[in-house]
Amino acid sequence: MTALTLRALNRALMDRQFLLRRTERTPLKVIRRLVALQAQEPNWAYVGLWSRVRTFAQAELTALLEDRQVVRSALLRSTQHLAAADDFRRLRPLLQPALDRTASAPYFTRNSSGLDAASLVTEGLGLLAGGTLSRKELARRLAERHPGRNGRILAGQVELRTPLAHGTATGAWGSWGNRSAVSVTPAAVWLGQPMVTASKDSARELIRRYLAAFGPAGVKDVQAWSGLTRLGEVIADMRAELRRYSGPDGRELIDLADAELPDPETPAPVRLLPAFDNALLGHADRTRIISDEDRKRVMPGQAQVRPTFLVDGWVHGTWSLDAGTLRLTPFRPLRANDRAALEQEADRLLQFVGEAPGDQQSDPPSTVVASGLTAGP
Repeated sequence: MTALTLRALNRALMDRQFLLRRTERTPLKVIRRLVALQAQEPNWAYVGLWSRVRTFAQAELTALLEDRQVVRSALLRSTQHLAAADDFRRLRPLLQPALDRTASAPYFTRNSSGLDAASLVTEGLGLLAGGTLSRKELARRLAERHPGRNGRILAGQVELRTPLAHGTATGAWGSWGNRSAVSVTPAAVWLGQPMVTASKDSARELIRRYLAAFGPAGVKDVQAWSGLTRLGEVIADMRAELRRYSGPDGRELIDLADAELPDPETPAPVRLLPAFDNALLGHADRTRIISDEDRKRVMPGQAQVRPTFLVDGWVHGTWSLDAGTLRLTPFRPLRANDRAALEQEADRLLQFVGEAPGDQQSDPPSTVVASGLTAGP
């Protein structure tokens, strides 16, 4: 069994995430390759595609949402993602046990004590009546029916327990931070097709898709990414079609048999990644892209993953955009050539953004500030 170094795993991840070189593929094909694109805040998904697609324009993703070729909804790890419509129809039923587990957490059950979960879903779907309501309106109507309970939490529980698609405006560029404007529609109605019943075959396909975008990886990595449990049993049945490696810590890693690994010495360019980027959240062990020390800076809480930049394939600092200024904050000194490349990439991002997003609106962004020191040539 071949042993893989941390650098080999890093370059494999960079390659499969289109971070070694931007791709000529369409945004839809990139979203499909990544399985689903992290999208807690709508604008971040646009930045994630910009970092991966050579000539990506904001209008391309907006058009995919308007045409309902891409859907935004709760998906992996019960968080908001963008997925191709057909992928969503297959993934959501498979991932439903993980979403149900989230909906059974004390935050929700304290508010719905005495209410039957299935009846609550039926009630929510009845209020939607096959149409669209804003989250705020759905919450208001549920609160009216259940005095003394928080309608927003009830609506959130309904959204976790049954597939609801978000309206086009929810995922459009410029809707940054406007969560109160989210509208929901039963996903089967929104897409014009029913969800696909989950099966062992769909679980195997999910694992293959994961490995194509994040491999080589271990069982715990797949489970951490998907939110599902007991995937070891499924993977054991797939042994004949998978290649095995040992990781830097000696644990077993699996990969697609025909997946190629890039040369570990392949140069990795500077890249700016959005908050909650897929590349940082695809594994239980994230040391292939971020050190444990830096992880504490980037992920200071369960619900926070700051925008980062990569130098030589690893997280080297964070960035922020505010009042017309893109600020780079390195965790350690940068070499002069890395700093120059980083500032050039930041300038390109400013051109893409065009103006400060939503609730951070000010002057059009036009300034890059790097607060770290330069060390050496």
